[in-house]
Amino acid sequence: MKSSVIVFPGSNCDRDIAVALEKLQFKNSMIWHKENVLPKSDLIVVPGGFSYGDYLRSGAIAAKSNILNEVIKAGERGSLILGICNGFQILIECGLLKGALLRNSGLKFISKNIFIKIQSNKNKFFNKYKKNEILELNIAHNEGNFFTDKKHLNELEDNDLIPIKYCDKEGNINPKTNPNGSINNIAGIFNKNKNILGMMPHPERMADKTCSNEDGLPLFLSLMN
Repeated sequence: MKSSVIVFPGSNCDRDIAVALEKLQFKNSMIWHKENVLPKSDLIVVPGGFSYGDYLRSGAIAAKSNILNEVIKAGERGSLILGICNGFQILIECGLLKGALLRNSGLKFISKNIFIKIQSNKNKFFNKYKKNEILELNIAHNEGNFFTDKKHLNELEDNDLIPIKYCDKEGNINPKTNPNGSINNIAGIFNKNKNILGMMPHPERMADKTCSNEDGLPLFLSLMN
């Protein structure tokens, strides 16, 4: 499979995701944000980090980059797009996903391991997981508090567009197991066609047991299925 990782000034997880992809023999390309041409790719990744130093609003400047015009076109054609952390913020800012990512409810930067629960595995991204499986992944963000209006929230819930929610080690989903205040403990969402995924946790940081664990690895294996 061919993948493209978009790189912005301030990206700091672009190499991490590249290592995870190349571990599984993806033929990966690193695409600088000023490029106007996006190589033919089976997967496009908008990685985590602090694009443009998070000035104005997280992801707001990156969403206006040259290459994002091509990413938007690819998403509208049905290409698989994965936005992680700052990448999730960028996908919202450019309009490929709906909603908003607000300041964490505690108004502090959070960097720690958390647990998420698989809500749906009938999609291209999570088909190697079991429904209700509990994963330990890492988060590192200041604006990860997902919010949306009631109408969109109902659309997400009714159409199986919320694949992962924050939980505790036992799988309990409630305000106490919510690290950042996200509405309904939402950790990631799909667009209506489920070809675009935005998520705050970092699966690429949990793809090698010599460094952490391999709870994130099945996501990338799912994409190869």
